[in-house]
Amino acid sequence: MSEENATKPMHFIRQIIAKDIANGLPPNEVHTRFPPEPNGCLHIGHAKAFCLDFGMALENGGKCNLRFDDTNPDKEETRFVDAIRQDVRWLGFDWDDREFYASDYFEKLYNFAEELILAGKAYICTLSAEEFKEYRGVPGQPGKASPHRDRPIEESLDIFRRMRAGEFEEGAYVLRAKIDMSSPNLHMRDPAIYRIKKAEHHRTGDKWCIYPMYDFAHCLSDALEGITHSICTLEFEVHRELYDWFIDNTSIMNTLKVHPRQYEFARLNLSYTMMSKRKLQQLVAENVVDGWDDPRMPTLAGMRRRGYTPKAIKDFCETIGVTKFNSLTELALLEHCLRQDLNKVAKRAMAVFDPLEVEIENWQEGVVDELEAINNPEDESAGKRVVPFTKRIYIERSDFMENPPKKFFRLTPDNEVRLRYAYFMRCKEIVKDANGNIVKLICTIDPASRGGNSPDGRKVKGTIHWVSAEKSLKATAMLYSTLFTREDMSVLPEGADFKDFLNPESLVKKEIFIEPSLKEAKAGEPLQFERIAYFMADSKLSSPDNLVFNRTVELKDSYGSKK
Repeated sequence: MSEENATKPMHFIRQIIAKDIANGLPPNEVHTRFPPEPNGCLHIGHAKAFCLDFGMALENGGKCNLRFDDTNPDKEETRFVDAIRQDVRWLGFDWDDREFYASDYFEKLYNFAEELILAGKAYICTLSAEEFKEYRGVPGQPGKASPHRDRPIEESLDIFRRMRAGEFEEGAYVLRAKIDMSSPNLHMRDPAIYRIKKAEHHRTGDKWCIYPMYDFAHCLSDALEGITHSICTLEFEVHRELYDWFIDNTSIMNTLKVHPRQYEFARLNLSYTMMSKRKLQQLVAENVVDGWDDPRMPTLAGMRRRGYTPKAIKDFCETIGVTKFNSLTELALLEHCLRQDLNKVAKRAMAVFDPLEVEIENWQEGVVDELEAINNPEDESAGKRVVPFTKRIYIERSDFMENPPKKFFRLTPDNEVRLRYAYFMRCKEIVKDANGNIVKLICTIDPASRGGNSPDGRKVKGTIHWVSAEKSLKATAMLYSTLFTREDMSVLPEGADFKDFLNPESLVKKEIFIEPSLKEAKAGEPLQFERIAYFMADSKLSSPDNLVFNRTVELKDSYGSKK
């Protein structure tokens, strides 16, 4: 193990692999896989899984496959295959030439199924879905054998082959493993192996009209690929016995150098976040959100569009660790990891969200002072930019108070402030409308304080941001918040629908003024609007003629006020 890896938390998966290596498994033979179903886009929970899958292989010099478990043609699409590839690569992982599909093995899986029939370990059943559930029984009570359980081997084999030939309609027959109807594990009570499904497959077209069940295809695909550590989430723990049974009872067992072993860890539950792919799919289908890449979605596509960074996500996945206990992880922790990274890499800029016009009385009309501003105080190599200063500027309305409380160090009639990168400024006159609302300030600046430096050593406590009224650009700020108002979306009140907790203020659009250096801002380039929040240009909506910025994350956590 490298020195870097030695400093990482020794969670139980690392311990298992370390023990296997100590018992003789060469480190470079550690072989994992990430097996997504191409029926939707990946979310932050999947990121935790594939960071673990790829991470454990990389740490030991082993390999990780990308395998698409495409056994359900009704819901799988090539566009999701492409999206999954993009997401995994975005987080910095590669699978070299090891991209596989369960559909690569359809012929072999079919042959394994015939082996089970010929060995008397599988049979054709005609029970309906409702009858299947009834016969299987409930935990604590043995199930009841199907009336077709002792169907002659030759008859089951003949029907199975005719199923493949397309002779029967969907639902007419299923192939079931013959295991143990009295097992305390419901998954061992003669599970279905194959069903008829006359649907176009995204890779094999109409070649097949029967498809293997996930439990059957998944473990045998692992075995065919030489996987040593099959890491999955905790809900598959009850499937592990079946995982081993299919491998141990087919001829694949005779070819194995290392028997694949399944290990389960707790899935990610994130506060204020829905982690069910089926329910996220529903939000997309019902146009509740703007597609899978809506910046409010926990999908990696949505997070990328919003401005999350791969490093922040990987740091988060490493920070939360790997356990066997379900728990709720605070969204604030993910956002902390994001801020830690953005603070180092985000270019600074100034934007005014609630403008109050300021006229500089002692500044000549038409004169533009090009001031120098630092792009990132954390990164000297980020360089500097030019910010234009003119006779009229905008400041945030909240940065001025006519009758301030104590310790208000921003602009007041009696207080001098520093304009960021510019000058010291003092208010001379307040202009109000007929209703007494402040509409404008008349101020003066100290020309000797150019660059925000004190010319005579006097102290100025407050520094505020601003933009030129004449030179600034208009833009739209997409102020994203959590999509849901409920902290724990994994457990809902009885009778409640998850959409009952949708946040009506998950997106607020705001017209803002920004400095002109942002005219060419591009998606993928994080920004910090100073004193406000981190933002990024929207990859779908923003252009030089229509600037749209997504709020990535606020400058500090505000979730304590939401509980």
